[in-house]
Amino acid sequence: MKNEFKALIIQGDSKFSLKKFETDFTGSYNKEKAKDELIKTKIEISHLQEKLYAAGKHSILIIFQAMDAAGKDSAIAHVMSGLNPQGCQVFSFKVPTVKEYEHDFLWRHYLALPERGRIGIHNRSHYENVLACKVHPEYILNENIPGVDDVKKVNKDFWKQRYESIRNFESHLSANGTVILKFFLNVGRDEQKQRFLERIEDPTKNWKFSSGDIKERAHWDKYMNAYQDAINETSTEVSPWHVIPADKKWFARLAISEIILERLKKLDLDFPVVTDEEKAKLEETKTILMTE
Repeated sequence: MKNEFKALIIQGDSKFSLKKFETDFTGSYNKEKAKDELIKTKIEISHLQEKLYAAGKHSILIIFQAMDAAGKDSAIAHVMSGLNPQGCQVFSFKVPTVKEYEHDFLWRHYLALPERGRIGIHNRSHYENVLACKVHPEYILNENIPGVDDVKKVNKDFWKQRYESIRNFESHLSANGTVILKFFLNVGRDEQKQRFLERIEDPTKNWKFSSGDIKERAHWDKYMNAYQDAINETSTEVSPWHVIPADKKWFARLAISEIILERLKKLDLDFPVVTDEEKAKLEETKTILMTE
């Protein structure tokens, strides 16, 4: 992996500062070069996905978190366009339902985990519980947690416990064969403003805009603090965060695909080896078919 992509990985032993990351970073790439590289990378990912599916030992969980208009949907569409749909699934998480609130905050995310051999993509994820809920702690009261019946009790100790739950959750998944790739699409506030205006001015994009997006934008600084805390608390050796500059969508797509490709390569995937007994059966079958 090129150094400019390695620099986007937040190691578990580092103290992450969001202010140090440029949202418009593109490294040594221009749009045309990135487009060509992305095509090649997607082909490689597709070949490795076939081996992942055939081997059936690992699963891949790809998590996308970002502010509104950061490009999560388009990143998923472009980067994953070369995958076989049979081995891939996408879940988009909204506000929890009444039934989901009857369980712990990780329950619905367990239900959406990819099976062995498959790639699962979570558009927003269990991290909403330490992002949106941290900006709006009153949301936590909907969970009916014993002893947490007042917003004042959603304090530092509460968040410390929640981060620990997330680390344990991801550690358990990793130990059982799930590779976790976490991407934070880091869009700048000015770029978000421009994209909101485009959605308003273009009738074909009006459906993408919600008045609620503006309300959340007013909490920008709180969200940035929440992201910084979450990344610092949950970027571990087995599931580090990747902070992707998202002002230039073409670079974000390339960076995401390069990181996914590199992680798949590390699994040293290959097709299952056929035993001598199975080979003999194949030859027997071949003979039957040839003599029909």
